[in-house]
Amino acid sequence: MPNIDVRHLGDYIREQRGASDISLRQLAKLAGVSNPYLSQIERGLRKPSAEILQQIAKALRISAEALYVQAGILEQREGSGLVADAVHADEGLNERQKQVLLEIYASFRKENAGSAAAPVQAPEAPAGVVTTTDQLSTTDLPSTTGAEPARTSRRAAKTPAPQS
Repeated sequence: MPNIDVRHLGDYIREQRGASDISLRQLAKLAGVSNPYLSQIERGLRKPSAEILQQIAKALRISAEALYVQAGILEQREGSGLVADAVHADEGLNERQKQVLLEIYASFRKENAGSAAAPVQAPEAPAGVVTTTDQLSTTDLPSTTGAEPARTSRRAAKTPAPQS
């Protein structure tokens, strides 16, 4: 078995347990390990096996791969992280759906990384020139209150205002 960074792994498990709002006792029960053993793992005193890490990952509803990476058993692959962990942990998706989601996510990240390298700025319009966004009126925008914008009828517009 590779050299496991037990301190880092223990900290990671503790953080995940806290984020899931699960007590040490609850996690130990869900993972099928004893409280003292899990406590020793979290404090970096014990090296868990890959099987125990898999049980802990299942109990935390994160991917076993995430724990293997933290333990130094696996190298982090592209596409792992919080989003990938969430997709892998979703029991409502089959493996093909998970793969497609991760591929789409990776393509968006790649596209954004490329556009972040060379941001394109729209040229500023000279003073007095109306741009398309300037031409929008409030009647062109959807109502946020659900009420229709007030409209002036043609008849009312032609009626002169009373003189005082």
